[in-house]
Amino acid sequence: MQFRKYVLLSLITAGPLLARAQDITEAFNLSNQTVQGTARSMGFGNALGSVGGDFSSLSVNPAGLGVYRSSELTFTPSLSLNSINSIYLNTSSTDNSSKLNINNFGLVFTNAPKGARYDSRNWKSVSFAFGVNKMADFHRSYNYSGTNYTGSASQMFESDANLYPGNDTFMGSLAYMGYQSYLINQDSASGLYKTIVPFSHGVNQLKTIEEGGYIHEYVISLGGNYKEVLMLGATLGIPTFNYWRNSSYSESLVHPSTNNPDNFNNFNYSSALSIYGQGVNLKFGAIYKVSDNFRIGASFHSPTYYSITDNFDPTITANAQGHSTSLKADNGLYKNTFDYNFSTPWKGILSATLLVKNFGFLTFDYEYVDYTTMRYKLPSGVDDNGNSFLPTQNALNNEIKKVYQPASYIKIGGELKLTKFFMARAGFGYYGDAYSKYGEENSANSYTTQRIDLSAGLGFRFEHFFTDFGLVHSTYTGYEKPYSVDYSGVTSGSTATVVPTAKVDYVVNNLALTLGFKF
Repeated sequence: MQFRKYVLLSLITAGPLLARAQDITEAFNLSNQTVQGTARSMGFGNALGSVGGDFSSLSVNPAGLGVYRSSELTFTPSLSLNSINSIYLNTSSTDNSSKLNINNFGLVFTNAPKGARYDSRNWKSVSFAFGVNKMADFHRSYNYSGTNYTGSASQMFESDANLYPGNDTFMGSLAYMGYQSYLINQDSASGLYKTIVPFSHGVNQLKTIEEGGYIHEYVISLGGNYKEVLMLGATLGIPTFNYWRNSSYSESLVHPSTNNPDNFNNFNYSSALSIYGQGVNLKFGAIYKVSDNFRIGASFHSPTYYSITDNFDPTITANAQGHSTSLKADNGLYKNTFDYNFSTPWKGILSATLLVKNFGFLTFDYEYVDYTTMRYKLPSGVDDNGNSFLPTQNALNNEIKKVYQPASYIKIGGELKLTKFFMARAGFGYYGDAYSKYGEENSANSYTTQRIDLSAGLGFRFEHFFTDFGLVHSTYTGYEKPYSVDYSGVTSGSTATVVPTAKVDYVVNNLALTLGFKF
């Protein structure tokens, strides 16, 4: 395992370091899950905590299996369409992307007696189900750029070198990259490092990000209906995930010939991050039938306990002081690989559904997620320098408690039965802000605001076949810095550098088609 102490400083010192390890932003990505299953559930905003009768309910409230009266097979392909608008230093950029996905594949086997057997049995139906639901899609790409007259990303090399003497010889550290690329010089009088970039005359800055991957949850569930009053269910969830992020940051002078004594031309830092793993969780749920027209439901989701492998490959190229340099993994830099464990927050869901026979239903879900309970579990041994991982583990988990807060999610949806075979659906979702005030003001990397979902759908039901169409339109805003500098290490001026923030507006459209067969 190639790993160094300075890699573990990514959160505590300079946020997203060029050499990095666990990042609490990734913790949120793994924990912020919303089932993206069948087109039917998408059509009414995934507010299916007390609706049931849908394969997606296995990942929300498995008591929904008690609604089934026949076995079924479902399959849901989908198409995501992303539009991302960013503003950085008063410059706007727009990116669009699309991707085909598989949201759901599932089988439900139901034993539901009829006639005299129905009357004599307390359990009116019992269902066993297994399959997979998509819980998150990380696919997106965007960029932002602008001209900065107050700072340069090279200041993070300078800061690292001054904060941690000797880091300029640690292969892969910020100080090492900056020094080996001739982007920082050591002052002979003070002994401090300073950037050579004359940013006060203007530097063009460009950040490009491409992300991809998913979280798929394989589910095994059992549920039943007791006396047409109480429905109970449980799910064993086995989520697997794969997340990758390729980012590129470049910087060049607006006027290369103006007051440029160290002959700086440009530099580019690129990184390839790959994270993958698998986990396990449990979900328990109940739905109580208050009357023929009203149900209430509740479910509890345990934390997901993940085993994770993290790979990070940095590359830096530069043209400065008459030198052209290129450093990359296994050629001047370490390829960092690290294995660790992580647990997501627990989740609680309360729901209610109003049903009108031959007309439709109106349903409501309330979710509570305590993001402060996310936890990293690093190896119990020591790193390559003989240092224990425990202090870093504690620092990561303490920072999670400060940056995040409990969040509430509200989902409202409805279905209108237009004919015996044809239904129309609509929904609304509000996903509250998971970042505390401290997190928004002090986040070294990025944070996002609350998300709004608007959804609509159509459904067709026949004796042995059904098909559904669903659309979810999601909007939210993110704020992120292209780089971060530990202010205590800035020496290029009399005041600390303020790194500009990019505002990124996300619009995500997810279209899905479900094909279902009853047997």
